[in-house]
Amino acid sequence: MSIGHTSSQMALRDPDIRLMLRVRDDDAAAFGELVERFQHRLVAVMHHLVGSADEAEDLAQEVFLRVYRTRKKYTPKAKFSTWLFTIANNLALNSLRDRKRRPVLPLEVRDSGPLGTRPTESLAPTRDNPPAHNLQQQELADIIRTALDGLNERQRMAIVLNKFEDMNYADIADVMGLSTKAVKSLLSRARSKLRDALQDYIYMDGEAPPGEDVCTETDSGDAGAEPI
Repeated sequence: MSIGHTSSQMALRDPDIRLMLRVRDDDAAAFGELVERFQHRLVAVMHHLVGSADEAEDLAQEVFLRVYRTRKKYTPKAKFSTWLFTIANNLALNSLRDRKRRPVLPLEVRDSGPLGTRPTESLAPTRDNPPAHNLQQQELADIIRTALDGLNERQRMAIVLNKFEDMNYADIADVMGLSTKAVKSLLSRARSKLRDALQDYIYMDGEAPPGEDVCTETDSGDAGAEPI
């Protein structure tokens, strides 16, 4: 089967690939649509990986710049989202490694902007979200952030792609350049660490509500539906 025919078949199944093929043909509107479609998801993933809202924004912008700069060489071999998050994975890992080589002191929350490092968690309370609720949500977000920070880089990436992008083993393997078996092992170890870190906060009485089991894993090969 020719590359052109393969690309056409994949484009029929993936509307994002169709958009990217238009980007390859210098369609500015298509590029704008891709950015709009993926920007918030990409920033959210980057934020979970690097822990800084500002850095997440910068890295997401760099991902889109690389997409645009390499548009003429684009040939669909996987889902567009897989290709996009492969670029994001590489940039995030490079950023984290650079940070280790050149450690910097973190900014205080009050110095990072009028709304702090997590704007959506610092908005004025409403009738639906009273101050106590907002405080609890922020505390839980900080606890989860700390738990994620306790994972190594690859475990964190696997968990973030699985839980926030709903990727299965095969897609995560493509993004991270690993085998599906290695991804399953990464997720298993990451879930175990997260359960240990979060068990005292999620269920204060030590028991999950009826019908819920945060520790369940399956061997289905589809990580998208598995709980932590």
